[in-house]
Amino acid sequence: MSRAGPAWPRYRHGCMSRRIENPIINGPFDMPGWHFRFDDDGITDEVVDGRRRSEHFVPIPPPRRQRGAGQQELSLSEQSATEIRPNDFTNHLRDRVDVWRRRGWPGVTATTRRLLEYWTDPERERRLFFCQIEALETAIFLAECAERQGEAHFVSDLPRFNDDANPGLLRVAHKMATGTGKTVVMAMLIAWHTLN
Repeated sequence: MSRAGPAWPRYRHGCMSRRIENPIINGPFDMPGWHFRFDDDGITDEVVDGRRRSEHFVPIPPPRRQRGAGQQELSLSEQSATEIRPNDFTNHLRDRVDVWRRRGWPGVTATTRRLLEYWTDPERERRLFFCQIEALETAIFLAECAERQGEAHFVSDLPRFNDDANPGLLRVAHKMATGTGKTVVMAMLIAWHTLN
C-alpha cells in the first residue's frame, strides 16, 4: 500500500447518461441474485450474477488551481472523480449471517426460533421482504449468536466503530432504503425483545 492509500476503483460520475430499460432484476422476497455492473463511467446495463457487495462512494475533489492572489473561479463543467470503497465489515457480516441462516439459525432461543419460522414462512398471507428478514436476522445474530458461533469480533468491533463516530453512545443501526419496510422491522424487533 502506498502512502496515498490503496488503489480503489475510480469513476467519473456524470460523464455519461445511461438508460436502463428494466432496472428491476430481482424479486423482493429472495436474496438478490443479480446486479448491474459499474465501470469507469458509472452504472452499466450489464447484468452480473450474484449479489452486489456493499460499497460506498467517496468523492475526490478536483485539484486546486493556482490563480495568483485573487479569488478562484468555479467551473460547473468540471466533473469530480469518485472512489468506490468496499464496506468490509458489512460484507463479512452479511456472509456470516447468510451461512447462519442456511444452517437453520443455530444458537437462538426457542422463542426466537418460533418467531423466525413464522416470519419466514413462505405460506404467509403477507410475505416479508428479504431485506426486512435480513435486517432482523442480523440484529438477532449479533445479540444472541455471534459470540457463541465464534464470531465475537463482530460484537467487539461495534463499540470501536461507535467511538470513532459518536463517542460515549453505543448504537447499532440498520440502513434500509425508502419503501423497504423499516417500520415493520422495528415492530418485529420490539416483538422479539418483548417475547424474549
